[in-house]
Amino acid sequence: MASPDATRSASGTVTLFLSGDVMTGRGIDQILPHPGDPRLYESYVKTARAYVQLAEEANGPFPQRVGYAYPWGDALAELERRAPAARIVNLETAVTARGAPWPGKGIHYRMQPANVPCLSAAKLDCCIVANNHILDWGPEGLADTLAALRGAGIQTAGAGSEELEAARPAVLKLARSGRVLVYAWGTESAGVPADWAAGTKRPGVNFLPGLTPATVSRIASLVRRARQPGDLVVVSLHWGSNWGYAIPDEHRSFAHALIDEAGADVVYGHSSHHPRGIEVYRGRPILYGCGDLINDYEGIRGYEMFRSELALLYFPSFEPHSRTMRALSMVPLRRRRLRLEHANGVDSAWLQQTLDRECRALGCWVELAVDGALALRWQAAG
Repeated sequence: MASPDATRSASGTVTLFLSGDVMTGRGIDQILPHPGDPRLYESYVKTARAYVQLAEEANGPFPQRVGYAYPWGDALAELERRAPAARIVNLETAVTARGAPWPGKGIHYRMQPANVPCLSAAKLDCCIVANNHILDWGPEGLADTLAALRGAGIQTAGAGSEELEAARPAVLKLARSGRVLVYAWGTESAGVPADWAAGTKRPGVNFLPGLTPATVSRIASLVRRARQPGDLVVVSLHWGSNWGYAIPDEHRSFAHALIDEAGADVVYGHSSHHPRGIEVYRGRPILYGCGDLINDYEGIRGYEMFRSELALLYFPSFEPHSRTMRALSMVPLRRRRLRLEHANGVDSAWLQQTLDRECRALGCWVELAVDGALALRWQAAG
């Protein structure tokens, strides 16, 4: 039996919004109402303004001071139209004006805390903070980030002032009934330094030391202690390389174990700069790599074959009692002038064909829906 049609009435379902990396620092921060210190400590680029200039050289001039909603562009109308029950992104930047750049790290991202309304503009419910940039400005920067998000009413998952806080899930209460529990881990394969791991009295990220059965057991124990009947469990993993479509066998095995043994309803992976394949396992989605959503990479050359200027908004819908996925709709977007806009027909077709190719190896396929979105299809078990 084929998967449900995305155009079917969604009454009775719970729809989430998920996205890959949201990086509102550096060049993005410089065009927002309160730009921070533009100094950078990179090998070749010494000012964040250089990334604004690269974007202009690629696609033409745009305002040098924009409103908080500007980077989200056309994504905001899609979010309002689809009205997901919870909005979750991976925030890949510190929100701070303090701290020192982490020594030995080539790139450091940060957004001025006064620009946090840029995140509020998308009405985010939760920011994942278990990634390889959240401690770019040390413990002070992490503390500022958590405080800024908390002050904006945005929950976090994956980092904290000590290990218990870092491991604690974000608990998102749904408007009708039920909750979404969001757990988050960062891995060394995605560039998270092992010495960023939160400790008994040490701030840091919820670090995943390995994709092992023992790790699955620990995750399962955490989920069992917090889960209530009707909860939807999202396990976020910042893992894998930035480029390429290959999915390691150990990632697939680990994702399956999270569903089989730890009770995950969504395995939500990110780190790749472009979308990777998707699997539906026992009725649960595994997003191996969501790709970037917001960044300032426009005009940077070297990986054109991956079309990394293209992005997706992910909207999985779940049957609330069985917690199985009924549909997954993905909205194609393009970053242009540091703003998200709807992808044109050619770009949408490229994304559809590319994702379809990658998903077929995982037992799924991707079609272009009548509303211009991409619809994941899969063969239901049994």
